[in-house]
Amino acid sequence: MRTKCQPASTVLLALVAAPLWLAQSWTLPHGATVKNNRPRCYRFTVEYFTANLYGEINTRQRLIGDYTLGLPTGDVVWNNVSEAKAEGATSPYGPPEKVEFMEGFHYRRNAKESADVLAPDFFKNFPPTAVFERNLVWDTQMIEDFGQLHFDDLKLNQPYHTLSSEAIKMPEVGQFQNRDVELQWLGKSQRNGQNCALIEYSAFFNPLEIANAGINMKGRSHYWGQIWVATATRQIEFATLNEDVLGELTLPGQSAPMTISVFRRGTLAPVARD
Repeated sequence: MRTKCQPASTVLLALVAAPLWLAQSWTLPHGATVKNNRPRCYRFTVEYFTANLYGEINTRQRLIGDYTLGLPTGDVVWNNVSEAKAEGATSPYGPPEKVEFMEGFHYRRNAKESADVLAPDFFKNFPPTAVFERNLVWDTQMIEDFGQLHFDDLKLNQPYHTLSSEAIKMPEVGQFQNRDVELQWLGKSQRNGQNCALIEYSAFFNPLEIANAGINMKGRSHYWGQIWVATATRQIEFATLNEDVLGELTLPGQSAPMTISVFRRGTLAPVARD
């Protein structure tokens, strides 16, 4: 609609120029690399909700940890990891307990090489039951890979499918199979004052098996989330994680499995700007 102060020629010029502007701006800059010129710290917060088949929450657990990358050594490091627990859906969390075995936990992860986080001895100093703590490591790598590794492959509103459907062995935990991981660039946004590409990821109906410390579970997982990637640096400026797990759980001494539902949600955010 033309306003009172806007001549018809201006409106016509804008209409003619609009397709050219869209063509130029709705593309992602390709060929760049992730810029890690100095240490960058993130806070990763993940909440777990354990419920029955009817959505009645029995317990809640919250893990928080600081994850730093871009170190001169080429390593990443974890600090200040804590876990808090609560009963039911609304009771307050108890005091957080520091996860001592993750303090200073570091491993190689840079543009040239990365440690194998699925190697049998990668978590050699972790207790066998520390599944949620292992997830912190696996999840951050997943978010970085989805937001950075396939950046050049994404086109606006076009699904991009990645990863094979082979089962992934998780030492001391079990195995997980990605049925079909879909990435999609949804558009432009801003986070922390940075122009970002907003990328959505999702994978549904993924078979999951847990065999850990006498506990066995067999079920399926749906997971999805969004990642804000700065177009100038390819740094992650924010990310979300959601996962819904439904399965049959058999505890030590039980002869029959019971149905269990676990939902978790997480956020990964820079602690401070560079």
